Amino acid sequence: MHTASHYSGDQFEHCLGVIRQAATEILSLLNVHGAEAKDPRWFLEQLEQARLNLGGWANVARRLNLNDAEISDFTLQLRHLQQIVPVYERGQAVTDNQLIAALRFVAALEFVRQQQPLLKFSSLPGEDGNARQEQAQRQMRAMTLTLKALINQAFPDATKLNDSLKLQFGADSVRRWLANGETGDILSGMLFSDLALLIVDKKTFARHYSPLFNAAAALTFLAEQRVTLHAFLDDCRVMRNAILARRPLTTTEMVLIDNYLHQITGPVQRAFEQGRTRVNPASFMAVDSNELEHFWEHARSKDRALGGDKHPVRENIEPPKKIQVRNEQDRHQMISTVLWGTVGVAMLAMAFAALWLFNSVAPAESTAQASESLVDAPERESPSPREKLANMGVTWDVNSLRSAIDRNDTRVTTLFLQGGMTWQLAWTEQAQSFRYNEVLELLLRYRLQMDEPKPCRRFISTLSHAMSGGEPLTSVRKAYLQAFCTTPAVVERQRYSVSQAKLRAEATPDAQHKKWLSIQSAIYSAIK
Repeated sequence: MHTASHYSGDQFEHCLGVIRQAATEILSLLNVHGAEAKDPRWFLEQLEQARLNLGGWANVARRLNLNDAEISDFTLQLRHLQQIVPVYERGQAVTDNQLIAALRFVAALEFVRQQQPLLKFSSLPGEDGNARQEQAQRQMRAMTLTLKALINQAFPDATKLNDSLKLQFGADSVRRWLANGETGDILSGMLFSDLALLIVDKKTFARHYSPLFNAAAALTFLAEQRVTLHAFLDDCRVMRNAILARRPLTTTEMVLIDNYLHQITGPVQRAFEQGRTRVNPASFMAVDSNELEHFWEHARSKDRALGGDKHPVRENIEPPKKIQVRNEQDRHQMISTVLWGTVGVAMLAMAFAALWLFNSVAPAESTAQASESLVDAPERESPSPREKLANMGVTWDVNSLRSAIDRNDTRVTTLFLQGGMTWQLAWTEQAQSFRYNEVLELLLRYRLQMDEPKPCRRFISTLSHAMSGGEPLTSVRKAYLQAFCTTPAVVERQRYSVSQAKLRAEATPDAQHKKWLSIQSAIYSAIK
């Protein structure tokens, strides 16, 4: 245990070294000079100063060759790291969650370095050679097979599994998976993100997999174990794609895979040893090099056939919309409507023809009168909100609106909202953290234009982590919760989160669990 703790501490301090070096180079690129690199909180404060100097996150992103979504993810990873590691002294004990947060941000920094060639900071030191790469491939294979085994255990009857998938995803998806999979094994024809979704879907997780994971002290990185599992599996999808593309994994990625394997398969392994499941993750690690290579070659051919695993793992399964089948009465009604519509069009055409004939023989004086009326016509109406934005040099797109919200620009945001552009609750995360109440209150006045489907899961999760880092549940945040998160389903989910937090606090009555309980209870009180 002491050796593992010491190893985690070394890895964490290596991560901090990379972060300090990268912070110096990134801030220099953003024209912020002078101060010596310190902790993640300092880096976040300096990035905020760079945002103010450059006029918004859009300009920061442009300097780093990132798009709007990428800069948002980058700052979110940094904010989470500084929340989970507010203070660190050399030699201090490091938790698994702190190490994972540091590794995830180093991975984000490496992505920025890949996008911006001017950045030259070094990565984590690690072992070179094929042995470590092969071990990471073996671990990723074990994770994939564990997911499949868990699904097969939950649905032992192949026919019932196929019928269930048809209802959840549609017949077209099932036919595609069967065509690309092995005979009688539909799961072998799925992408990794499809397998992950079958595990992390809210209803499926609660029904089949929650008992396996709730009994262990793993997957506590985010507010809920299911949400944590979703985040880790989506990271695994990205690294798995690198293996499929034959790109060597970085040291950061290999250490992350090792930590994710322990977090995801550890609870299942414990349940196997206690006789609560037949799935044995350790057995999937026992594979020689030839069989491992065959596994990945088969995975590459399947990946090419399915077009690649390009999209993130979804939060929940969304069944395809059913097409309503018209009955005989509906068809007769439709034919009758079309016929009467045709008659109406013909009558209108005859009326317009008569009007045209009447106007063609009107006296010439009407032309003069028309000319006079044109002279007296009122001036052109004032520019529309879109035209005003164009005159300001602001393009009409969601990225411009998001940038305006991020910099508390109520003028530009108002024009977008008056022009009818919709917005999403997720776009307010940064404004919530920096307490940009002006733009937040403006958005609330246009709450009917908020069109993000099921926004509360992410909003409450982000809010929970912000509060765990010391941010308050402000009146504006309460107003957003009450405006968008008071539906019965959301209230019930939050009630369940409070009950789970209470169980953990009673089982392990430490400060961290008590803090989570108070946070979840405060959010529940705001929406119930």
